[in-house]
Amino acid sequence: MNRIKVVNEPSDLVPMLLAVQTNIKRKVLDALFREWLTLKEVEKRFSKKGKEALILFEKMKLVETRWQSLEPGANPEKVFHTYYTSFHINASCPVNEMCDILAAVIMPDKEFQRLENKMIRFVGKDGKFAGDVAEKMRLSPTLLKSAVKRSTKLEYRGHRIEKI
Repeated sequence: MNRIKVVNEPSDLVPMLLAVQTNIKRKVLDALFREWLTLKEVEKRFSKKGKEALILFEKMKLVETRWQSLEPGANPEKVFHTYYTSFHINASCPVNEMCDILAAVIMPDKEFQRLENKMIRFVGKDGKFAGDVAEKMRLSPTLLKSAVKRSTKLEYRGHRIEKI
């Protein structure tokens, strides 16, 4: 089935850019485009980094899943495949917002982890209104939204940011 991801919101570029950020991520995404793979198969072929990439793709909704018995009589296992076959990008935004989006994507992992940990501590177990998080952390709304889209530990639920 052909599924097209339509990107109208500039921060929706974050998952696509992150999906090709490293050679391992590109290889995992390419393999998932060609065939259905289990988490174990991805880890065996692409190491722990490949497994982490797959977990990130699942959080970003770039992959679909189904349960499949790989051997007769065996318990079914979750298998993964790319969800979209193509992208249609129709977005425009001010330069400063595009800079924030790209900054969230190319931010070094250690720096991003520090930012992510600060956000996690601030939102706590109940979550917080996104405007309050942006104000407290002194982030633009676009940078905050892009950082949350990059995170595997946080997500937007309406106008709130919550831990997954």
